[in-house]
Amino acid sequence: MSQYPIPAQTLRIENVVVNSRFIATIGRADTVPDAKAFIQAVRDEMPDATHHVYAFKVGYGGSITEGMTDDGEPSGTAGPPVLAVLRGADLGDVVIVVTRYFGGTKLGTGGLVRAYGGAAKDALAALPVELKIEKRYIGITIAYTFYERLKLLLEAHHATIDLEEFAGDVTVYATLPVDQLEPLRAALLELTAGQVEPVELGQPES
Repeated sequence: MSQYPIPAQTLRIENVVVNSRFIATIGRADTVPDAKAFIQAVRDEMPDATHHVYAFKVGYGGSITEGMTDDGEPSGTAGPPVLAVLRGADLGDVVIVVTRYFGGTKLGTGGLVRAYGGAAKDALAALPVELKIEKRYIGITIAYTFYERLKLLLEAHHATIDLEEFAGDVTVYATLPVDQLEPLRAALLELTAGQVEPVELGQPES
């Protein structure tokens, strides 16, 4: 999957259910450590809360890592409904923490499921999203005679030049969308009569 929707920012909403406050904080997590750091930051911000229920979904499509917790609520009443909301959303790299301040009245298992799931749904409904485009970092070494045409090719394939080294030949380091890599390779081989193609140097740092 070369691109998929992700949270565009961190957002927080609050619901009150029978005097209990349910504060949903939702945002982006590119990795599991990112998700854990997000969760810990919310815990640190509201250390006096009764519960910090979380769920996360890192990745998209067929490559997803999930996590959740009920954080002391009755088993299955908090984490699973929040995770179910995330599973139903066309969104990747997302983490949500639903923080509860107990209001003195027990909600029962059904009430908890509705309250936690509802907070997650409301947060998702308000969340702005953007496309995450998978990119590659490449290097191309080419003769000076092809340099200007190479720059045009890179521009045509939505590449950003990060660094240029001028020696016996020119070496250009660039970042481009992963789905542009093969078309660029074909164009380069055609330009240089099969002599030059890009070298993949991995994924750029985000």
